[in-house]
Amino acid sequence: MTTLTTTPRADGFRMPAEWESHSQTWMVWPERPDNWRLGGKPAQAAFTAVARAIAEFEPVTVGVSAGQYENACERLTHANIRVVEITTDDAWVRDTGPTFVTNNSGEVRGVDWAFNAWGGLNGGLYANWVRDDQVARKILQIEGCARYRTDELILEGGSIHVDGEGTLITTEECLLNPNRNPHLNREQIEQYLADHLTIDTVIWLPDGLFNDETDGHVDNFCCYVRPGEVLLAWTDDANDPNYPRCQAAMRVLESVRDAKGRQLIVHKMPIPGPLYASDEECAGVDLVAGTQERDPSIRLAGSYVNFLIVNGGIIAPKFDDPKDAEAEAILRRLFPEHRVVMVPGREILLGGGNIHCITQQQPGPQIAG
Repeated sequence: MTTLTTTPRADGFRMPAEWESHSQTWMVWPERPDNWRLGGKPAQAAFTAVARAIAEFEPVTVGVSAGQYENACERLTHANIRVVEITTDDAWVRDTGPTFVTNNSGEVRGVDWAFNAWGGLNGGLYANWVRDDQVARKILQIEGCARYRTDELILEGGSIHVDGEGTLITTEECLLNPNRNPHLNREQIEQYLADHLTIDTVIWLPDGLFNDETDGHVDNFCCYVRPGEVLLAWTDDANDPNYPRCQAAMRVLESVRDAKGRQLIVHKMPIPGPLYASDEECAGVDLVAGTQERDPSIRLAGSYVNFLIVNGGIIAPKFDDPKDAEAEAILRRLFPEHRVVMVPGREILLGGGNIHCITQQQPGPQIAG
C-alpha cells in the first residue's frame, strides 16, 4: 500500500455521494463488553441482521478480531458476506474506516483521518484508541488502495455528508469542538475538507441531535437524499431538547446555497421516542474507568436519519416505536427507485449510534465524475 503525500483534489479524486454505485460495504464486528451489553451478543445479532440486509443488494466485508473469528464466520454465513480478521477497539467503521475517493477513470483511494475516539481525553468515549486509528490503513491494505493520511486533522466519517457535486454538510458542535482540532480554525478545517474530499462549499449546522455522544455527528441528524435535497430530523414539540436544534438547523438550511447555487429542499423526518435504555440493559455493560457509562436516565440519540443507501436499497433502523411506520413511508417516498428495508436498531443505538455509523461504503470502480 502506498501512502501519498499529495491530496485527493490535486490528484483528481473526489468523495462520491452515498447513492453512487458501491463495490461493497464494510462493517466491524461488535464485542467490546464496556460498550455492548452481555459481551456484545445482542449487538452481534443486530449487526448480523444489518449485514444480511445489505448483502441482498451488494457485497459486505466484516472485520472481526481473532477471538471472534469463528463465531462471526458461523453467524455471517451468506454468499455475499466476507469475513476478514482485523483487530479493532470497537465497531464504528464509519468513523474509523477510510473515506473512499474516486477519479474519472474509476480508481479508488482512501482518506485515513486521524482518530481520537470522539474527543480523546477531553470527553472521548474510551481509551486507548490506537487499534481503531489503524482500521482505515488495514482496510486500504486489504483492498490495495492508495492512502492519504491526515495526521494533522482528526475527523470521523459520521461527521460529514456530501452530495457528490461539491457540497458538504457538517455541524459546528463536532468539527469545531476543541476536543478534536483545537489548533485549526473553521477556515483551515474547510480547506482540509476541500483538499481531501474535493468539495467547494461547507454548510455548517450549529448542532446535531441532543445527547449524541459523538458531539453531534451530522449523519444522525441531517443527510442528503439527492443533490439539492436533505432530510432533517425533526420535532414540533417545543419542550423537546431537540426542538431548538432542529429550528436552528432549518434556519441555516433555508438560507444557504449549495456549491451549484441551489436553494435546498428540506424534508422532515420525525425523531423516535424519546428512547431510554432500561436498567437491565445498562446493567449488562461492563464498567471500565475511562469508558462512557451507560445510564437509564440519559436519553438515547435515536434517529431514523441514521440509514445507509446501498445499490438499489435503503437500510434503515426501526425502534418498535409508533413513528416507525411514518419513517418507513417517508423513506419510500423520497427513494422511489430503492427498496426500503427496516432493520431493528435498538441494540445498535444502545451502543451509541446506528446503521450508518456501523457501515462504510466503498465506491464501485465504474464511477465517473
